[in-house]
Amino acid sequence: MRFLSFRKPRFRRRSGRRRGGQLTGWIVVVALFGACALLAARLEELGRVEISGSARIHDGDTLTLQGERIRLMGIDAFEKNQTCEREGAIYACGREAEAHLLRLASASDLKCDGTRRDRYGRLLAVCRAGGVDLNREMVSSGWATAYGDYGADELAARRNRRGAWRGEFVEPSAWRATNGQPRENEHDFLGWLLEKAGGFLL
Repeated sequence: MRFLSFRKPRFRRRSGRRRGGQLTGWIVVVALFGACALLAARLEELGRVEISGSARIHDGDTLTLQGERIRLMGIDAFEKNQTCEREGAIYACGREAEAHLLRLASASDLKCDGTRRDRYGRLLAVCRAGGVDLNREMVSSGWATAYGDYGADELAARRNRRGAWRGEFVEPSAWRATNGQPRENEHDFLGWLLEKAGGFLL
């Protein structure tokens, strides 16, 4: 005769220590990354670059000044070979953007000021000439879009149908992605962190 034995089911208790250890690990990682980011920001501030003189214009948001390759910070102009549409016709909006920046930068007192660099080594800077902020003017005139800054200026350009806003166009970043052009992060805090994270991982 067999006797059936009944055993109490065993329940495994999840260790709170393990969860707590994982959380602590993530907090440490985030803290270390934040400290590295702050240190990098401080070093960039110490490396502030101010340049003045005559510029060579490459496109609507890139120029060379005194041998320094400069990318206008916070904006994204139409690429040199990019085309847009206006009143049913295709036109070279990239060339229009380049020509507008050339006119703005032609003043004798052109000066650019920046502390950060993008992944391609270009100085991210704000440039001024003739009392005009070139970065802001490119966006407010409708020949560049906001790219981490100047959102209010883009909104005004759109409402008043200035520049390329008089017609249809593809965002410069989207145009680059579909035309084999290099990618670049927006010039805001998140974009800056991504640039730094990429540098730390390389």
